[in-house]
Amino acid sequence: MNKFLGLLVFTLVLLGCSSDDEGPELLQVQSNTFTNLYAPQTGGQGQGPIEGEFTRFDFASGNTTTSNTEWDIAFRGTSIIINGGVSLGTTDEPERTGTGAAYTATGTFAEIATVNSSQFVQDSATGYAIPSGSGNGWYSYNPMANTIEPIPGRILVIRTRDNRYAKVEILSYYKDVPEVITPEIAADDLRYYTFNYSYQPNDGTESF
Repeated sequence: MNKFLGLLVFTLVLLGCSSDDEGPELLQVQSNTFTNLYAPQTGGQGQGPIEGEFTRFDFASGNTTTSNTEWDIAFRGTSIIINGGVSLGTTDEPERTGTGAAYTATGTFAEIATVNSSQFVQDSATGYAIPSGSGNGWYSYNPMANTIEPIPGRILVIRTRDNRYAKVEILSYYKDVPEVITPEIAADDLRYYTFNYSYQPNDGTESF
């Protein structure tokens, strides 16, 4: 009996050590498509200075937010800002309270499977981490059709406000992702972002 009890205790100790060695269970990467995030602005294109609140998005909840602190990226017109760094100085920019940063990667959404931490930059007084302007960041502008079109193969890699990671593929800038952008849609149904995203919720994990 004593030998049996000793063997049982030894087995339980081994099982406990094995469990400890495995470490905490990792959370699953969250992947989803967000449809019709509305990012209005006033002004621009000869109509005065660009103004209006940015629409903020939180990857952890997978939704927009009105919080002044718990947001990761924010949208206004074609501009996308990060909760990290400092303001460019445009009207109505929210204060950066996090450590967020970003860079633009080239490849398919599936191909961008890991983070290149050496490429991260933050918003600054001289420019956004995700550059503005046609061909510079995520979109190109077609002056003949007056349309904004996502550049194929441009993936936004984000360091969130609390040092997690996300990647974003913008699919459309128009409401309900129309297959054909008519002049009416280009004039009336713009500034509605639809995008794929993956969010890595585990601290220190740089893969998706």
